[in-house]
Amino acid sequence: MALLEALISPIAGIIDKIIPDPKARDAAKLELLKLQGAQEMEALRTQLSAILAEAQSADPWTSRARPAFLYVIYTLLLWSIPMGLIAATQPAMAENIARGMNAYLAGIPEPLYTLFGTGYLGYTAARTWGKIRGVDK
Repeated sequence: MALLEALISPIAGIIDKIIPDPKARDAAKLELLKLQGAQEMEALRTQLSAILAEAQSADPWTSRARPAFLYVIYTLLLWSIPMGLIAATQPAMAENIARGMNAYLAGIPEPLYTLFGTGYLGYTAARTWGKIRGVDK
C-alpha cells in the first residue's frame, strides 16, 4: 500500500505530460485514484478481518490480550483522579504514594521491560508477516 501511495503522484505527473486531452487526462487520473482507493479498502478489510478473528478466538489469551493491556493503561490513567483528590486533601500522603509507585516501577529490572517490549513488538511483527503471507487470518 505504501508503495502504491509513493507511485500515485509521479504517475499523475507523467499522465499530465503524456496525455494532452484534458478529459482523457482527468479520466486516467480518476482511474488511478480508483485503484488507490481499492487498494486502501482491501488493506482496511484485511486489518478488520484480523481484528475480528482475534476477538472471536476461542483462546482466552488471544481474544483478551489487547483489551487486558488497554484496561491496565486505562486504570493507570484513571488512578490520577483519586490521586488528585488525595493530593488536594493530604499532599504528603499523595507524595508518599507517588514516591512508592515510582520506587516500585524503578525496582523492576530493565531486562524485564526490554523483554516485554521485544515480545510485544515481536508478536506484532509476526502477526503482520503472517497476514502478508496469508498464513494468519
